[in-house]
Amino acid sequence: MRRRDEDDYRDYVAARLDGWRRTAYLLCHDWHFADDLVSITAGKLYRHWNRVRQVERLDAYVGRMLVNTWQDEARRAFRRDLLQGADERTPAPPGPDVLERLSQLELLRGLPPRQRAAVVLRFYDDLSVQETAVALGCTEGTVKSLSSRGLQSLRALAGRTPEETP
Repeated sequence: MRRRDEDDYRDYVAARLDGWRRTAYLLCHDWHFADDLVSITAGKLYRHWNRVRQVERLDAYVGRMLVNTWQDEARRAFRRDLLQGADERTPAPPGPDVLERLSQLELLRGLPPRQRAAVVLRFYDDLSVQETAVALGCTEGTVKSLSSRGLQSLRALAGRTPEETP
């Protein structure tokens, strides 16, 4: 890789690293596993940077890489065993509204993986329906359906009706 390309890669990753880490944590609920997911995704991105940087919606493309990495790693037998034995109450990093974040994470944990991914990408990462569809590798209608069902499930888990939700 040429020096300029490597600098472009480094700048791109540095600008998005924190966002990827938060997204990965919202998907897997484990900071260490989230760091692993981001590292794996960044490595894949580096290997294919010359080709990938030409993609029109690069952020959505990398978001899809992150979700695919999460799904691949979660399927691995050693990860399943590790995740089943993990402490379910991983503390959130210190900051404002820690209790609110913990309750949101607890609610997200109750969603099926694809609904969780759709809700995280749409409402936490603020991606459009189209960008989320690219990231999940599905149609826009599927994203709308997954998001709608995910929000409905979150409301039910939180004990709120749609009228009570701000």
